[in-house]
Amino acid sequence: MTAGSSRGTRAVAAALCTVTLVAGCASGSDVDGPTSHPTRDLSITAEVGERFTLSVPENASTREHWFVVAPQPDASVVRAADRGYEPADDGKSVGGGGTLVLTFEATGRGSTRIVLLHCTFPTAQTTACGGGAGPSPTPSPTTEPERVTYRVDVR
Repeated sequence: MTAGSSRGTRAVAAALCTVTLVAGCASGSDVDGPTSHPTRDLSITAEVGERFTLSVPENASTREHWFVVAPQPDASVVRAADRGYEPADDGKSVGGGGTLVLTFEATGRGSTRIVLLHCTFPTAQTTACGGGAGPSPTPSPTTEPERVTYRVDVR
């Protein structure tokens, strides 16, 4: 396998919607590395003070974006800590896409939900994605954006 195909394989793997639980607990140890949850695993358990990330594929050049939407997570349980973007190919290609990484911190015991809204080109004109100001230049059936809800339990 060449270095280029290895990078391609990593880029494809990174493009899969995953939830990564960063094991950066209050002790700061990360012995086994981060725990990954596939998108279908919508339940996250964390300890107070622990940070975790939600990682989803995003490509602004194709009007693909993710947003944390209402209802916002209970700030006494979880708070947003950071929002970052990792290009799929180290930023070498224009419009190549990448991974949006949303970092959260568990602030207190309890349960809450984090709702992500996935806006894509077909859903860009919906009110939920900020569109709806006027008719689309080419009328098409309205597709509602995908909503992904994660349940977070902090112990």
